[in-house]
Amino acid sequence: MHLPFPVADEPDAQTAEQGRLLFAGETEFVKGVVAMSGLPDADRLEVCFAGRSNVGKSSLINALTGRKGLARASNTPGRTQEINYFTAGDDLYLVDLPGYGYANAPLPVVEKWQRLLKQFLQGRQTLRRAFVLIDARHGVKKVDDEILSLLDSAAVTFQVVVTKADKVKEKDREKILDQIRGALSKHPAAYPELIVTSSEKGWGIPTLRAIIATLE
Repeated sequence: MHLPFPVADEPDAQTAEQGRLLFAGETEFVKGVVAMSGLPDADRLEVCFAGRSNVGKSSLINALTGRKGLARASNTPGRTQEINYFTAGDDLYLVDLPGYGYANAPLPVVEKWQRLLKQFLQGRQTLRRAFVLIDARHGVKKVDDEILSLLDSAAVTFQVVVTKADKVKEKDREKILDQIRGALSKHPAAYPELIVTSSEKGWGIPTLRAIIATLE
């Protein structure tokens, strides 16, 4: 039976090389943005990465770019409180969105993040895809559903990237993937393929690179 939201196939050699080349060059931090007025010119395609705090977003961006210290991984969830822009080649921005769903952050800070996130998602014409990170150990939580609904309302295509897949036994992984599929079936903006990754093991990184490299 053909599963809804199957795991994305590994890229063919040509597409894999296209992805490798995109991230083989310099990837540089451009700026951190705390208000829409600070966004860089919309002069190239953008992809953004969203996920609840401690989902492994910084580690994924570092694995993707092959630069260990590019996005700051932190043991303190909620540390990234701004939209961080990075270049990938001459024609792409990687956008690291603030982590969401961290209960210990002061309410005004959380509300400010949510407001900025909503403005960004609704107002960025060059944004081609949002990658929403879901922890393989936990699946889709209520706070994730809120972001997925926000992406629906902003009409931004999003694709789920399952992180930390190496931390879960294979039999348990399938249960989590089914839970994620069930949650995604309610979201019209969801792209119909999952990407399963481990930043530590390198799983799924060539696939994600290739998908980004072939966006138009």
